[in-house]
Amino acid sequence: MENYNENDLRYIRAKERVKKIKGFYIHATVFVLVNLFIIAGNRQSGETLTDMDNYWTAIIWGIVLAAHGITVFLPNIFLGKDWEEKKIKELMDQFK
Repeated sequence: MENYNENDLRYIRAKERVKKIKGFYIHATVFVLVNLFIIAGNRQSGETLTDMDNYWTAIIWGIVLAAHGITVFLPNIFLGKDWEEKKIKELMDQFK
């Protein structure tokens, strides 16, 4: 493995990106495990898989998970490329 300068801006950005991706993967894993547990528990209580009540948690949480995925994997979809840098420069110029 190469030695990376921890003060290098590219390294810092890459490290932040990896942290966001890892957070999404953890979120997705918890989503799957919890919802499997809920559905299995409902099956034990006699509900069938066709009961819609089994899926409301998964549906709502799935929407939240999709939004999380969009913010991680399509970060520039709403604000455009380099929006943060431009905004920071704009605000710093205001405080001169």
